[in-house]
Amino acid sequence: MINLFRTFNPFNALWLVIILFLTRVGYLFHVPDKLEFIFVEPFARLLVPVAYEYALSPVLNIFLAAVLVFIQALLLNYLINFHNLLGKPTFLPALMYVTLSGLFAPFLILSAPLICNFLLIWMLFKLFSLYKGEDAKSTVYDLGMIVALGSLIYFPFIYLFLSIWIALVLFKPFNWREWVAGLLGYVTVFFFLAVFYYLNDRIKKFGNIWLPLGTRFPDHISINSYNYLLLIPVILILVLCFFKLQQNFFKSYVQTRKSFQLLFLILLIAAFSFYVNAAFRLNHFLLCLASVAVFFAYYFLYATRRWFYEGLFLLLLISIIWFQFDHHLGSV
Repeated sequence: MINLFRTFNPFNALWLVIILFLTRVGYLFHVPDKLEFIFVEPFARLLVPVAYEYALSPVLNIFLAAVLVFIQALLLNYLINFHNLLGKPTFLPALMYVTLSGLFAPFLILSAPLICNFLLIWMLFKLFSLYKGEDAKSTVYDLGMIVALGSLIYFPFIYLFLSIWIALVLFKPFNWREWVAGLLGYVTVFFFLAVFYYLNDRIKKFGNIWLPLGTRFPDHISINSYNYLLLIPVILILVLCFFKLQQNFFKSYVQTRKSFQLLFLILLIAAFSFYVNAAFRLNHFLLCLASVAVFFAYYFLYATRRWFYEGLFLLLLISIIWFQFDHHLGSV
């Protein structure tokens, strides 16, 4: 399977559809009678004055989520090949994204983090373009607006604003105007939200939007033990990827090295921003998929022992499918 996706072949999109189905079919046997879909934060609920939370049937919910994942996988694959981050054209980022998107049951349904992944991939397009762009102010302003839009959908997305400044440090010489441009972009969106609050006589509650940022980081989180088992092959592949990256790090182009550094920091930001939510939900970690998929793709592209890397991917795929048939995996 890995060798098939190592080369860039448009027909691999058909295989992606098959894998997308395989990594979801088990959940259909345990799907609840109702699935809630919330795609804006409570403070932005006034912007969507209709009842939509249970408008979709469970099967349609899962189907639409799969369609979104498929589109995101193709966009991510195009992004990585366009910037030549892996050194050669390949379909592996799309394969890894689709596979990892089936890792946990909460990943399989429509959710705000899943919607935000479109914004994250859009951000990556703009962040990587900073390396060769001469005047980055307009790009950084756009990035600030994207983060603000993502915050309206899913508030922990606000922390990805840090990725803008990190990219400026990695890709550009210091220019205070570029750093301020990102803030202006963010403020622009929330200025219009403040106007909307004012027109609806709720301006006194506007400051409450940022109260979750003061939430104390939790001492521990409760995750089903079945989910830990699924993480074993994921962590193993990540460790192997970092070893492979270390071996080839200084052989790569400067832009490639800095891009991988940015992806790693985005992964950390996305992973540790979960605490802003009042209730812990596994679907938060959908924000980590893009970065992890690229790291996985790098390892599988440059791994040399076919029996090992094919077996490792098969183990991951079988684990996902197997545990989906177990209802214990359905815990959020």
